[in-house]
Amino acid sequence: MIRLTENQIKEIADNLDTGMNCYINKITGEIVTVLDFDSWPGGDTELWEDVLTELQENWDKYVQIERMESRESFEIMEDFTGTVDDKDLQNRLITALNKRHPFQNFKWQIDNSGPYRQKWFDFKEQRLIDWVKNNLDHLEIEYDL
Repeated sequence: MIRLTENQIKEIADNLDTGMNCYINKITGEIVTVLDFDSWPGGDTELWEDVLTELQENWDKYVQIERMESRESFEIMEDFTGTVDDKDLQNRLITALNKRHPFQNFKWQIDNSGPYRQKWFDFKEQRLIDWVKNNLDHLEIEYDL
């Protein structure tokens, strides 16, 4: 049975966050990533030909770690907003989440929030890592704590 390291879990979380699909070889523990062509319909499949061929030919050797749905990503933004102790920023974030295009509006507010920008990245990274670990638990794949 494979056992993933904390670095591998972080790698999966980072790749999922950037729009990649992540697969784990159940035998070797190797992590394979490929662009999520459903989210990037204009993506060049030719660049990923070797990876796609490997996955197609050996599908039974891999498990996929699913990406969060937008609802779950939205909940992370809401949860972060609750941790912000600057009431003005907190109100701006709440307003951003309640407008049209909440992801874009939230990002703009965070990008212009000084030290809270890094706090957001750290918060989101930990939540993504927790997401990956939860998926691994469901797949009964062991990992280092």
